[in-house]
Amino acid sequence: MSNLGNIHSIETFGAFDGPGVRYVLFLQGCPFKCQFCHNRDTWDTSVNTIKSVEEIYYDFRKYRSFYQKGGITVSGGEPLLQIDFLIQLFKYFKSHGIHTAIDTAGSTFNELYKPRFDELMQYTDLVMLSIKHMDENIHKKLVGGSNKQVLAFAKYLSDIQKPVYIRHLLLPTITDTRENLTATKEFLFTLSNIEKIEVLPYHKKGIVKWERLSLSYELKDIPEPSSEDVKKVSVFLNEAINR
Repeated sequence: MSNLGNIHSIETFGAFDGPGVRYVLFLQGCPFKCQFCHNRDTWDTSVNTIKSVEEIYYDFRKYRSFYQKGGITVSGGEPLLQIDFLIQLFKYFKSHGIHTAIDTAGSTFNELYKPRFDELMQYTDLVMLSIKHMDENIHKKLVGGSNKQVLAFAKYLSDIQKPVYIRHLLLPTITDTRENLTATKEFLFTLSNIEKIEVLPYHKKGIVKWERLSLSYELKDIPEPSSEDVKKVSVFLNEAINR
C-alpha cells in the first residue's frame, strides 16, 4: 500500500464537488482520453508532485473551518488509477471523522481487483460517477476506451449500496441524443443507490490547456448547451430516481 500520491493540483474551496465546501485533490494520470477533457494536463502518468497522506492532511487542517459541512473530494485525472494511495488517504481522513468523496469515471474497475475496491469503499462516503455515453462504439471514439467497466462499476456500487451522484455531461449532438438519454435513464432505473443526478453543461474553458500543449481540440465547433437544454435533460434523467 502506498502512502504517497502523484498530485496534479489542489483546490481549497470546492463548491461543486460534493456536499458542502470541499478540499479537492486532483491526482495525476488518466487512462481515458476524453475529447472534451478540460483537465488535459492531468492525463500524463509521469510524476508531477509527490505528497504523503500526512502532508495532505496537514494542508487540509489549515482550512478545516471551511469544511464543517463538507470534506475531501479526490478527482483527477482518474483517482482510481492510484487506488492504493486512495485507500491510505481515505483511511486516514476517516479516522479523523472527515467526509470522503471520489469524482471518477470508473475507468479502472476490474472484478479481479474487487477486494481492493471493497477496501476503498469501507472508507468512502460518496462516489460521483460520470457516465460518458451508453453506446460502446461512440464511447470508445469519445473517450478512447470501453464503457463496460464504467457500467460494471455503477452496478457494483449499487450492489453494495454506496451513495452515488451520477454525472451526465451534456454534449450537444453527442450525449444529448434521444437514443443516448433514453438508454442512460433506462440504465439508471436499474440502480438503487443514486442520491442525485447532475447534468453538467459542456464548456470550452479547457481548450486553452490543449493549446498550451500544442494539441488539436476536435470538438471546438460544438456549441455549449443552453441553460434551458440543461434543465430539460435534468428533468428527464431525474425521473430515474423521482419515481
